[in-house]
Amino acid sequence: MSKPLTGKVALITGGSRGLGATTALALAEKGADIAISYVASAQKAEDVVKKVQELGVRAAAFQADQGDTNAAEPLVQKVVETFGKLDILVNNAAVAWQGKTIDDPEIDNGAMDRQWMINTMGVIANIRAASRVLPDGGRIISVGSGLGTRIAFPGTTDYAASKAAIVGYSRGAARDLGARNITVNVVQAGVMDTDMAAAALGNLPPIVLQSHAIPRFAEVGEVAAAITFLAGPDAAFITGTVIDVNGGFTA
Repeated sequence: MSKPLTGKVALITGGSRGLGATTALALAEKGADIAISYVASAQKAEDVVKKVQELGVRAAAFQADQGDTNAAEPLVQKVVETFGKLDILVNNAAVAWQGKTIDDPEIDNGAMDRQWMINTMGVIANIRAASRVLPDGGRIISVGSGLGTRIAFPGTTDYAASKAAIVGYSRGAARDLGARNITVNVVQAGVMDTDMAAAALGNLPPIVLQSHAIPRFAEVGEVAAAITFLAGPDAAFITGTVIDVNGGFTA
């Protein structure tokens, strides 16, 4: 198997489960050493570390709350101290709190604000911190959502906007870092069958599935494949763009 990422170090936030864990393994299969962050799932994070190590690369897990922007700099520094450098940042950690319209008196404004901190401000803090240590030719990939482009149903305003904001920031960062050949891109994932999505899936109206050109939800491996491609050498001239992996939901 070709291992074009041998010698590279990747940090995947929210890497203890779901898409993050799948992406960690996909990058490891390409030869990258893997760092993952987690908030509370220490055992799950260690399980991922063991699976990655079984692929013959180095791996470590670090506790960090992406909802705390002050955690970004220490997280990046721990990765550099442990592995000697950082080449690839994958901003995967996120929450999806949906279901109530903004004029609903029962909407939890505190939760919505927390969602913005995790999905947007935490990602921005990670990008800022990583940009100072990434070498020329580094990679920054953030996981967005098809809802960041197309709002197909009510009750998802804050989540959708928190993801849309990452697109604008990533395009600006691509301009700022382009002279160093650092690419910055977004993968807009579709709804996936993960434990994070499980709670939201029950609230999704039928129009969501009907809005897909391919009438099914995404598999985590399909989204991880796009992330892995953007992290590799064949994507060296792709930056400031969005790759939709959502079965035509945004078409």
